[in-house]
Amino acid sequence: MKKTIIFIITLMLVIASCDNKSKVEKEVESIPVKIKVERFDKLFFETAPKDLGKLKKEFPFFFPAGNDDNVWLEKMQNPLWRELYTEVQKKYSNFEPVQKELETLFKHIKYNFPKTKTPKVITVISEMDYNSKVIYADSLLIVSLELYLGKEHKFYQFPSYLKQNFEEKQMMPDVVSAFSVNKIAPLTDNDLLSQMIYSGKQLYLKDLLLPEYSDADKMGYTPEQIKWCEENESYMWRYFLEKEMLYSHDSKLGNRFVNPAPFSKFYLEIDNESPGRVGGWIGWQIVRSYAKNNDVPIEQLLKMNAKEIFEKSKYKPKK
Repeated sequence: MKKTIIFIITLMLVIASCDNKSKVEKEVESIPVKIKVERFDKLFFETAPKDLGKLKKEFPFFFPAGNDDNVWLEKMQNPLWRELYTEVQKKYSNFEPVQKELETLFKHIKYNFPKTKTPKVITVISEMDYNSKVIYADSLLIVSLELYLGKEHKFYQFPSYLKQNFEEKQMMPDVVSAFSVNKIAPLTDNDLLSQMIYSGKQLYLKDLLLPEYSDADKMGYTPEQIKWCEENESYMWRYFLEKEMLYSHDSKLGNRFVNPAPFSKFYLEIDNESPGRVGGWIGWQIVRSYAKNNDVPIEQLLKMNAKEIFEKSKYKPKK
């Protein structure tokens, strides 16, 4: 009898949780969002040379002053650029599925940040700058499609830890990262904990805005890399504490544990097994713990300093 009662209570809690989730998702789905997409990549490479002036007037921000028209005409006709354009069109001739994903994402953004404007999306083929795959600027969202062709693409002469995120599925997480820059309070302290929490806030935003995405996709990890972090969480945390790193301003710590890298640098045998950016992953768990134990609006959380979040998070690594 006792087991039956416990089962019924558990079932009721699960049902209530599902109902609550579906209620939120229904509210999100009801938010009207229509994304307008401008395929500048197609316009540029399909524009006749004689019509370059018209394109420059329509998109002046892509044609900085001081460059002669011959620069753009050469790019339009350059065989390598045209081959890259062909590859992008093979992958994204139909952009509608991505457009729908963007609309779903911005419904979640508007649910959590109601004052957010719906930006115009402009797709481009740029210089393969992996630090600027997506640029978000209030009313514009610029996406460099040449960096989402798939990690095995022949054009990618990059290290594997970078190429693994040159997949279409990383486009929405990259949009959230670009969106977060104007929402998260900038770093005022450069200690390791502050850098970890800053990354943790970005990742926690992905929890809210990309609820259907896996932790691996949010982090830009493989499933194996996420598993490694989960299995070594307690060990990593103890290492940071024993080495007194959290409040250290050693400029090398960011590159060792937070910034993109092939692996994290504990200077131990585990380095070769570890993924890069494990400090950001730990920061994510701290922010998650804070959000779970404190009822604070998301905009307020994003502006809080790292020390306060850490001290009130009740964070304990899983053993």
